[in-house]
Parts: sequence; C-alpha cells; structure tokens
Amino acid sequence: MTHITKDMTIAEVLQIDAGTAPVFMQYGMHCLTCPVSVGESIKDAAAVHGVDVDALVKALNEYLGGKAE
Repeated sequence: MTHITKDMTIAEVLQIDAGTAPVFMQYGMHCLTCPVSVGESIKDAAAVHGVDVDALVKALNEYLGGKAE
C-alpha cells in the first residue's frame, strides 16, 4: 500500500486511487481537476483552503488502508 504524505500533489494521490476524490471533497477541496493540483502539494492546497492537512492525510490513508483489508 502506498502511504500518502502532505508533500504529495493531489494529482499524485488521484493517480494512485481515483476513489480518494470523495475524501478530498469532504474536506472542501473541490479543486481536483484544477491545473494547480498537479504542482501544488497537499500541504499547500490545504493551507489555501483552510483545511487541517494532518486530518486530510490521515483520512486519505485510512481510506486506502481500508481497501487493503
């Protein structure tokens, strides 16, 4: 299983598993197809959107971990 980090881009995470899109959306990050999603880290995007990056990364990893079971 790939471990998501806050230094990855949204696009990288979506390439790993497109099913992570709803997790991003739950955190108010609707910019999944925005051109910036390719070059901006999750950490930077979370700061722009006022999102707790640690909670988001935890939720993404929990989602992926749940699929491995």
